[in-house]
Amino acid sequence: MVEGGVARVEVRREDRKGVPEIIYAERKLPADSLAIARRFLTDPRGKGRAILSRVQPELRRMVAEELGEVEFEGKRVVVSVEDYAASRMLVLRREGSQRPQTGGRVGILSAGTSDIPVAEEAGVVIREMGCEIFTTYDVGVAGLHRLVKPLRQLARQDVDVIIVAAGMDGALPSVVAGLVSVPVIGLPTSVGYGLGGKGVAALMTMLQTCAPGLTVVNIDNGVGAGATAALTANRMAMLRKRD
Repeated sequence: MVEGGVARVEVRREDRKGVPEIIYAERKLPADSLAIARRFLTDPRGKGRAILSRVQPELRRMVAEELGEVEFEGKRVVVSVEDYAASRMLVLRREGSQRPQTGGRVGILSAGTSDIPVAEEAGVVIREMGCEIFTTYDVGVAGLHRLVKPLRQLARQDVDVIIVAAGMDGALPSVVAGLVSVPVIGLPTSVGYGLGGKGVAALMTMLQTCAPGLTVVNIDNGVGAGATAALTANRMAMLRKRD
């Protein structure tokens, strides 16, 4: 239990579930998010790492000022901060903590440049779950010729799953799903305006796809897309090692 009773931290979730607990900071008081992160960094049962999503400027400032070091096993240890500003993610790592390497391979495409922050949110989760990532951005249906080379590259890399982030009409995931032989995760983004804007049309387009093999997460849910992609890729990596 975190001080003040604000959270019951599950430091062993990754061992049980395969997905680390991620601190959703957007609706929390910055002080509460900081306290939860400190518990992840100092609990000896955990991996010495804290992942925070939807980080606000005040919390970013507090982390820089207060979490440069933590008390662990009777001594002060350094905490490194990986700041993914575009995706509003922070990864805090206690000295000695290492990112896993599983052998999973995930491709990430974005339809437009405006979709990159949500795609990058997925990427942070995927990397922290041990997978290698291959990214290509701004290959949407407004210039479909741009998609040919990236898909060939992903085929050569033998990726296990592909995330496709798209706003506006959200057409790209269906196109990709019709061209590849691996699972595709559609990640609708809140890019767009007017009727059907803020990701609604993108989500509906993906849900109504006629291309089999496309699974869809909710609008701007980069964390969910990343976790699902990494679970899939890590399972495939496990099977490759058995062979």
